[in-house]
Amino acid sequence: MDQQLRVFVTVADRQNFSRAAEELHMTQPAVSQYILSLERTIGTKLLERSNKYVRLNKAGEIVYHHAREILGLYTRMQSLVDDLMNTPSGHLTIGASYTYGEYVLPHVIAKLRKDYPLITPTITIHNSTVIVDLVATRQLDVGIVEGEYVNDKMCIEPFADDRMYVIISPGHRLASKQEVSIHDLMEETWIVREEGSGTREAAEKMFRQLQFQPQKRMEFGSTQVIKESVEAGLGISLLSYWAIRKERQLGTLCTLKIAGTPVTRDFSLVTKSNEFQTRALEIFMDLIRSHLPEGSHV
Repeated sequence: MDQQLRVFVTVADRQNFSRAAEELHMTQPAVSQYILSLERTIGTKLLERSNKYVRLNKAGEIVYHHAREILGLYTRMQSLVDDLMNTPSGHLTIGASYTYGEYVLPHVIAKLRKDYPLITPTITIHNSTVIVDLVATRQLDVGIVEGEYVNDKMCIEPFADDRMYVIISPGHRLASKQEVSIHDLMEETWIVREEGSGTREAAEKMFRQLQFQPQKRMEFGSTQVIKESVEAGLGISLLSYWAIRKERQLGTLCTLKIAGTPVTRDFSLVTKSNEFQTRALEIFMDLIRSHLPEGSHV
């Protein structure tokens, strides 16, 4: 059954039998046979097929969701057994929000690979809400997220804080002002992240604390695009110190001094509550706790 599920998930992800067969190192007829066998076991068709695409139907979406969780449990079980006999090794699925994942996590992974070369990490970068959901459904072993979360079924461990600053381009009209008023901020176009992002949550928190709401907004799903847009003079934004440190050193971005800033938020480790942890996961989490980003504090 586990092989049937693995083949099914791969076909669903690739939306193509040929590409799935290539990834699985199987023939296309063998992949088709696995899918037919799974559909007979479940008792219904799971995929819509045409000459142009392969898509999940409603039943397929249900099976796909649970198949990902089942395969994750199987991999975790095998890793736990292997841990009893061997040095730290195995596959580790890690998720991280954009800020930590793009600007801090690569340094942690480099140390992990240097010290424990038998541990093989796979990284998923997404906004914080998605990362929490993927950990909850066991599609990730561990997540690193920004902001505040409360969930009885999840273990959420703050391990560092991050400081966030309002940023502008050096040529911006506010760059030369010693004091920036709320009125000044209200007149600006604010470039913010999408809903579900920890960075967006921090910006909304700042707006509430300063008691104003921007009338002009632009929303982007990438921190890098926001930085480029601010540099180009399209507006202002609130971003992590860690994300803007290089630009500040180069002088391509400036920070504003505003009462109530910098805004602080937590970086947190997220795992399933009451779950066995592999040695690989324990090692990774210890590395995270000891690798505090510059400008962050326990």
